[in-house]
Amino acid sequence: MPHPSFDLNSATRRRLGYELIDIIDAYFQSLPTRPVQLPLEQRSFEPLRDPLPETGVLDTNIDTDDLARFLSETANELIEKGFHVPAGNYFGLMNPTPAYAGVLAEALVAALNPQLATMARSQLASKIEVQTVRWIGERFGWRQPFDGTFTSGGNEANFSGLALALAHHFPAAVEDGVASIGAQPVVYASEEAHHSLDKSIGLLGLGRKAIRRVPVTDRIQLDLAALQRALHNDRQQGRQPFCVVATAGTTNSGAIDDIVALADICRSESLWLHLDGAYGASIVFSDNHRHLVNGIEYCDSVTIDPHKWLAMPFACGAILTRHPETLHQAFAVSTPYMPKTAPGLPLDNFKVSTQWTRRMNSLKLWLTLKLHGRVAYQRHIDRQMQLASAFADWVRESKHFELAAPMYVPILNFRLKNAGTGDILVQRHLALVDHVTRDGQRWISETRVCGRSILRAMVISYLTDETHISALQTALAEAAESQ
Repeated sequence: MPHPSFDLNSATRRRLGYELIDIIDAYFQSLPTRPVQLPLEQRSFEPLRDPLPETGVLDTNIDTDDLARFLSETANELIEKGFHVPAGNYFGLMNPTPAYAGVLAEALVAALNPQLATMARSQLASKIEVQTVRWIGERFGWRQPFDGTFTSGGNEANFSGLALALAHHFPAAVEDGVASIGAQPVVYASEEAHHSLDKSIGLLGLGRKAIRRVPVTDRIQLDLAALQRALHNDRQQGRQPFCVVATAGTTNSGAIDDIVALADICRSESLWLHLDGAYGASIVFSDNHRHLVNGIEYCDSVTIDPHKWLAMPFACGAILTRHPETLHQAFAVSTPYMPKTAPGLPLDNFKVSTQWTRRMNSLKLWLTLKLHGRVAYQRHIDRQMQLASAFADWVRESKHFELAAPMYVPILNFRLKNAGTGDILVQRHLALVDHVTRDGQRWISETRVCGRSILRAMVISYLTDETHISALQTALAEAAESQ
């Protein structure tokens, strides 16, 4: 019986590693023209039914060429039957083509497997994360002291931001629970803000009814007058407002709230201002478009997801705050088995984060910035803004379509002209999306903004250029003609 071991010899490691690099290289080469998915008639959602393997390929085969062939066949199966959000023709949600530097960093992190829970057990890895957080905070316009931590994504970051607001306003609740507050705490966000807020409010024990979904204006921004009325009404009813959540880049429309005005309200009302900038906060990396998030410097906490506009592989989110002491207040615990940090060093990450075991999600962004620099991101952001603006001009001139919302970031909301309302409009939009996506070449979606059906297309891949957009426009026009 062979001795079980995960310790492959050098020849096997190198053969499999080179095989994988060739596969990834060929995949990246294919992305500008690769279909997003299989044609509709070839797609299958049947579950895999293979039994658990009792023995593996390595137990019966030690030929490295055969092992490489097995790896290649497995990768090809994933590629040929996959849904390719990195493709240049993907105009969907906020899922980018990953920068190759980020791919390399992910492989290195997987091999080194650093544990970032404590400084004593990670050292340089933790210092790289601290430095990357500092780079982001400086782009927000913050001065020290500020702090933050990398997360699994925007959901965890928004949860953390609300936990910070709760700890800041109701310190006793951290130990004694929300019952010690004595009244219903309330959070305010626009009706277009992300659903992660509802999840987070529920998980914090406040109940999902503790979030006020404030109406939006015709520019899809949180209505300031409606917010102030809601604050007044809740206080009249004995509730305790404690946090307002602004959004920079809503998922559906990309709308950016008036952060400066919201900061003024929060200052006068003594409220915590959290910015869900999971997508849109990344615009601070462009000097030419940073003005779109003016006021970010006044926010108490900010969510940002580099795995959206900054082209990082999943998962890469972050939460930053201008109140570093509140991170410790909200998340710190003591345990005898964790190594003690020497005086003067940054706080151990398990004391400023919801996570315990901590993957090094910062290296991919750090390495990409080291290899390419901030200006590369500025060019990336500016280029996508330019492409989306040209697309918006095409919609304005189209005989079939019209814009349904203002464009803030490279997300286009548009709809069929004279196509009815309600269910009729929904069905016509869904039919159009099916026509455009049926062959698998490209992907757009139907969604709702302010309750009304719209077509949504987004420039998210750094591979997308005028040829991709022109082909999409042709497909859209053909689909509209066919109705």
